[in-house]
Amino acid sequence: MRRRDFLTGGAALIATPALAAGPYGQPGPRNLITDVAGLRVGWADDPRACTGVTVILPEARAAAAVDVRGGGPGTRETDALAGQNLVRSVDAVVLSGGSVYGLASADGVATWLGAQGRGFALVHQPGVPPSPVVPAAILFDLASGGDKNWGETPPYRALGRAAVLEAGLDFPLGTHGAGYGATAGRLKGGLGSASYVTHDGMTVGAIVACNSLGSVIAPGGKRFWAGAFEIGKEFGGLGPPDTHAQGEDWGLAKLNPEPRANTTIACVATDMTLDPDELKRVAIMAQDGLPRAIRPVHSPFDGDIVFALSTGRKAIPSSGTLLARDLTVARIGALAADVLARAIARGVYSATTPPGMRAKAWTTL
Repeated sequence: MRRRDFLTGGAALIATPALAAGPYGQPGPRNLITDVAGLRVGWADDPRACTGVTVILPEARAAAAVDVRGGGPGTRETDALAGQNLVRSVDAVVLSGGSVYGLASADGVATWLGAQGRGFALVHQPGVPPSPVVPAAILFDLASGGDKNWGETPPYRALGRAAVLEAGLDFPLGTHGAGYGATAGRLKGGLGSASYVTHDGMTVGAIVACNSLGSVIAPGGKRFWAGAFEIGKEFGGLGPPDTHAQGEDWGLAKLNPEPRANTTIACVATDMTLDPDELKRVAIMAQDGLPRAIRPVHSPFDGDIVFALSTGRKAIPSSGTLLARDLTVARIGALAADVLARAIARGVYSATTPPGMRAKAWTTL
């Protein structure tokens, strides 16, 4: 991995610029979640254990919310983001392999942040460190291959610290980070990301580790369920499936699903200034990106989770009406669902099969 220096900075509040584009927008310059100003992403892999960790790192504390839909979730600090609670902003979000062991990856991130003086504090007191708020979600890759005989020293705390130290604007898709040991149905899963910039300057991005029970491609071919949302040829350019969904024909979904063994964990983000309650609605709407890309989804065997962040770099223009603000939230939520569907397909499209895994990569179909 290449070491990247983290640049700190405040979240300047500016008005949304008006672009000269037509009625529609386009992906950001990287087509990654880091097109959202104020976000960086770090990743770390353990090829021996066939697992990895991804960290979404705001440059400053970010308003946040979460929506949990799967029947077998594995999480840390998601309750802290509830609307009725005190802390509804985060210092980082962690996506990790490793099932319950992977939750320790957030410890490595939190201790690094605390050492930098970053975190929540009601009152700043000399000698009293802040408390970094680092929600995390995990996926099950324990049976995907690799050496998991780690005894009492699983690698995730160290992977979390390594990932946050690598945080930057560019990162690879596919078999990297939290997507390293992931499987999407019977195909190799992976880490995906995508972005969209509207004609009037709003940016929405998504990052996802797809380890789903369901299949991301339609039966009888290699076209992605998310094909209708593809922009250009970002995941092959094959277009929408040319078949209809047939009852319980799940195509390349996994057989014999096990509890907590299948999960799609994701984070969507925007540069618009939204409060945690508005971000909760965005997270709920963004969940619709999963059924656009995976079939079936949200099953008792999945742990599907979507975080939503706002870096607060751009203010929603004031029009004097509540409806205008609510309409902006609706636009961001709808875009988040589309971008998340694209990110899922991009992650599987980019995935390769590492040594020790048996799942076929999409490119071999």
